[in-house]
Amino acid sequence: MSIPLISRLISFSIRPKTPAFSFTSFAPTSPLENCWTHLQKNDPNIEKTLTRIVGSNLNASCVKELIKRCSLGSKYYVSGLRFFVWAGIQGGGGGYKHSSYMYNIACKHFKIHKNPNLIKEVVEAYRVDKCVVSVKSFKIVLSLCKEAKIGDEGLWVFRKMSDFGCRPDTTAYNVVIRLLCETGRVDEGLKLMEEMKVVGCYPDMVTFVTLVKGFCDLGKVEDAYRLFEVMDGQGCLANVVAYSALLDGYCRVGNLEKGLDLLKEMENKGGACAPTVVTYTTMIHGFCEKGRTNEALTILDRMELCGCAPNRVTISTLIDGLCKEEQVEEAYKLVDRFFAKESVSKSECYSSLVVTLMRVGKFGEAEKVFRRMLVSGLKPDGASCSELLKRLCLKEQRVLDAFTLLTEIEKLGFVTSIDSEICSIMMKGLWTKKHSLEASKLAMLMAQNKILLKPSYV
Repeated sequence: MSIPLISRLISFSIRPKTPAFSFTSFAPTSPLENCWTHLQKNDPNIEKTLTRIVGSNLNASCVKELIKRCSLGSKYYVSGLRFFVWAGIQGGGGGYKHSSYMYNIACKHFKIHKNPNLIKEVVEAYRVDKCVVSVKSFKIVLSLCKEAKIGDEGLWVFRKMSDFGCRPDTTAYNVVIRLLCETGRVDEGLKLMEEMKVVGCYPDMVTFVTLVKGFCDLGKVEDAYRLFEVMDGQGCLANVVAYSALLDGYCRVGNLEKGLDLLKEMENKGGACAPTVVTYTTMIHGFCEKGRTNEALTILDRMELCGCAPNRVTISTLIDGLCKEEQVEEAYKLVDRFFAKESVSKSECYSSLVVTLMRVGKFGEAEKVFRRMLVSGLKPDGASCSELLKRLCLKEQRVLDAFTLLTEIEKLGFVTSIDSEICSIMMKGLWTKKHSLEASKLAMLMAQNKILLKPSYV
């Protein structure tokens, strides 16, 4: 084997590990360094100083950097969370706004799910410092509770809002109701919705859909259905999102007939209730899961008659159902049908067929389809390439055949579908079986396409 090529792959793969905390360097007198210095002091009323020293220099990278620094020691956790809440209310007019990713980062670094009392410490610090806390600030704290899935603390924070002269609005109620539903406490969420009317707030579609999903997750589909009557009474007309959530619930408990009735109701109402591709695919999945794929095909006919085009998930679901029921020929016909109508590309259809055939134990048939795709110039997707090549290398012990297929994929310009793990597995197999020429060619291909050898294989 070419020693320089192997050396290049190894040098690319073995790199110094990034430190657990790698901080962006800021100028010593920058507002961000001043902010970090301020947070370390744990002074009272830190929000006032933050507004003065940071001003408009706030963006996602700054917030992430300061969260990391504050997570270095638990003594900075409360200050760090107060900074996070403060940062979240600086948006507006195109300014910075917390993303769901940033909430995840904050919960992860401050370990809120393991130490939920931090939330109470933050609110208590506001009380001790006599801070002016807005409804928006409380919404950010509640969203942290939702991200960390700590229901008791979320309710506690919600009840504390009145102590700071803050009146919860519909959005605040929705955050807490969703938190309760996601932690299986749907009945408590329902009580909160009833409480909304007493305090002058009104449930919206978000409220109802959250509760519908919550009841369906618990298998209480009839309770979810009764919410539709409540919606009508509140003057909140159900839409396709609410209906689809309920239909999914019926499918999950196996009541497909009731699901069909609901689907028909949606079709008859039309407008904002008209079924979407997601709705139809949910119904199709329900039938396929029960081994009733032929009935699922009638849903496909119905779907197309309503002018709703199937997507990749729809065809994958049907192919999977047909193959599990030993109806491989019907799966081929289905692929041709989709391709003829151009709703899903032929490459996507056959890639789904390859993956499904392997999953149902028909590897020989899957390999035939895959090779036929390459001969026809069709591009296999990443999943079909990875699963087939890995199976050839590991279970079938046919590493040379896998390498031959890889070179064919490379000639067609599809090598970007192959990840470093597959190439590493193949390299190990070729090296172990002393296929040095092929291993050298693989090393060249990896170098040319900047595919790194995984460290565990070096």
